[in-house]
Amino acid sequence: MRICIVTHKFVKGDGQGRVNYEILKEAVKRDIQLELYATEVAEEFLRYPNVHWVQIPVKGWPTQLLKNQIFALISSVLLLFKRRHYDLVVMNGFITWLSSDINVVHFVHSSWIKSKVHPFRLRKNGFGVYQFLFTSLNSLLEKWAYSRARRLVPVSDKVKKELVAIGLADRPFEVIYNGVSLEEFQPMDAEHPITRESLGLHGTGLLALFVGDIKSPRKNLDSVLKAMQRVPDLLLAVVGADGESPYPTMAERLGLSKRVQFLGYRRDVADIMKTVDFFVFPSRYEACTLVVLEAMASGLPVITSYQSGVADLVSMSDRDGVTAGFVLEDSENRTDLANLMVFLSQDADMRKKMAEQARRVAEQFSWRIMAERYLNLFEQAVSEKDSRGVREMKTI
Repeated sequence: MRICIVTHKFVKGDGQGRVNYEILKEAVKRDIQLELYATEVAEEFLRYPNVHWVQIPVKGWPTQLLKNQIFALISSVLLLFKRRHYDLVVMNGFITWLSSDINVVHFVHSSWIKSKVHPFRLRKNGFGVYQFLFTSLNSLLEKWAYSRARRLVPVSDKVKKELVAIGLADRPFEVIYNGVSLEEFQPMDAEHPITRESLGLHGTGLLALFVGDIKSPRKNLDSVLKAMQRVPDLLLAVVGADGESPYPTMAERLGLSKRVQFLGYRRDVADIMKTVDFFVFPSRYEACTLVVLEAMASGLPVITSYQSGVADLVSMSDRDGVTAGFVLEDSENRTDLANLMVFLSQDADMRKKMAEQARRVAEQFSWRIMAERYLNLFEQAVSEKDSRGVREMKTI
């Protein structure tokens, strides 16, 4: 089987890139010839004889918008002459001008542009105009690319609904959620405990955690800080690069300086998750956020929003009806957010039950399981394609 995958990156330190990295990690073990059209591929894969990297250079172009268009142009020209040699062509969003057998949908710009916190609504300057152009163009190109794919693979049920909403209900769908490293993210090991002090965390009380980009309002840290005012004994650790972030100043203005600790960018998030009591992430828009899955794998009860893209996973219950956490239907409902934070702060028994359920759910969505679902789908698609070709030959 010869498969062509077109995406910008196959690397671990990138959301979409990580998904493709894990697919490739599993694919190299099988009898599959892989042709990768990408700008960046993790070096470990280049030693495999069944992997061939077609490098698409975009370095030097001044904006992501231009880089994406240059990538699409170059990859289209190269693919035009070779695609007939592939059994399957897999793409990620609008990434080239040619059609695909499978298109994996990591993001829907048509939904993002409707958000109240889209940059063009918040920043009336050149950056806002650029973001409007970027999202608007991607909305049009994505829909065009998705409409020409034989099958769409949204990364969450929420994304599937967004695709239906833009008129793609007639497309065949296969929802495959993103994965998580169950080895890196896991509950505290009693034999090898980690202390908060060793991680630079202050305070000994109940501690909630927020992880994400805190330079923009998309992740909704502002709602978490305002909800903290109604949970007087709760501490909050915030992980995220805080350069130019407005939220340290907001926390000070709200009188939360002694209870909210901004940790900046950290590489030891997995260790931090082992030492906190629950995770709060009421994002205003995600497709299928990885960080909530990481918190669940760490055995943390979660408070998130429907907009985070993982609501279905958080809501999965055990036979007693216990879920991995709570899902806000409306990420702007700060009253409900505060009430849920109060509830988890006060009910240790429920925190324990939810923590156990969170880990059980996460174990169903490891990176390996996710990659196997993709590869099984690829094999099925090739089989269907071969069958279709045989029928067409008989018709002729």
